[in-house]
Amino acid sequence: MKIILTVTGLDHEGIIAAVSTGLAEQHVNILNVSQTLMEGYFTMIMQGEFGEDAQTIEEIQAAMKPVGEAARVSVRIQSESIFQAMHAL
Repeated sequence: MKIILTVTGLDHEGIIAAVSTGLAEQHVNILNVSQTLMEGYFTMIMQGEFGEDAQTIEEIQAAMKPVGEAARVSVRIQSESIFQAMHAL
């Protein structure tokens, strides 16, 4: 299953490391990353993929919640199919 993650918060060191480590621990492969700073605010969008036979998106969301809290950022994870459905003609 493919997922889209959004990460936002005040910029500080270690955000990318914390999020990517948390995803690796959940066996999520990062496919694409876009990140930028907007006047001191860190924003990142990631596309990831994981095997649905091993876990659910809800389990990954739950596992990443404390990662976001520890890194002092908001981490939101959604199925990529939601984005595809929103933009279907």
